[in-house]
Amino acid sequence: MPLASRSQAAERVLTAQDPLPSAPQRILVAGTAGSGKTTLAGRIAATMCIPYTEIDALYHGPNWTPRDSFMLEVAAFAAQPTWVTEWQYGKARPLLLRRADLLVWLDLPRVVVMRRVVARTAQRRLNRTVLWNGNLEPPMSTLFTDRDHIVRWAWRTHHQNAERVGAAVASREDLSVVRLRCQRHVDQRVAGPLFDSRNRSGDSEHPR
Repeated sequence: MPLASRSQAAERVLTAQDPLPSAPQRILVAGTAGSGKTTLAGRIAATMCIPYTEIDALYHGPNWTPRDSFMLEVAAFAAQPTWVTEWQYGKARPLLLRRADLLVWLDLPRVVVMRRVVARTAQRRLNRTVLWNGNLEPPMSTLFTDRDHIVRWAWRTHHQNAERVGAAVASREDLSVVRLRCQRHVDQRVAGPLFDSRNRSGDSEHPR
């Protein structure tokens, strides 16, 4: 992307305090593995009273095998008028981006993300937490043998989110994009502009 285009795209990215131009109906949450996408997506869904679909639950079958119905199910919920989900899985991202009207980018520092993903992974393994379709986190020793272990994946792919979001901003001038760079910004956004946009939407639908 040319330097001028990158600069123009950056100017269109909103912060935690900036108001949204309209109440969003279809919301994506982007971020590195372990950054808190699922937690934030759930909070947004509850705040906005919008249905939430956890995309991991659609993707992972037993024994961590990708489900054949994944893209059909993604297309089905993406066609609905309102939803919140995480922006992940390469084959699903383009479809979700075409339908979304808000992209929330969890751009947390690498050290914060790594602390979270290590703690989450260790806790799930220790507690034998059952994940999607009966899956369990593998032994922590696989961190040293599996190149795609979630902790190594989070470290390796952290920088890719900036590239994806930049491309999304450049390709969709009508897309609202919010960048959240710390947990305080996350809390400000959910409690502030998102809630305010919901109230504005309600006022417009039910004039006094």
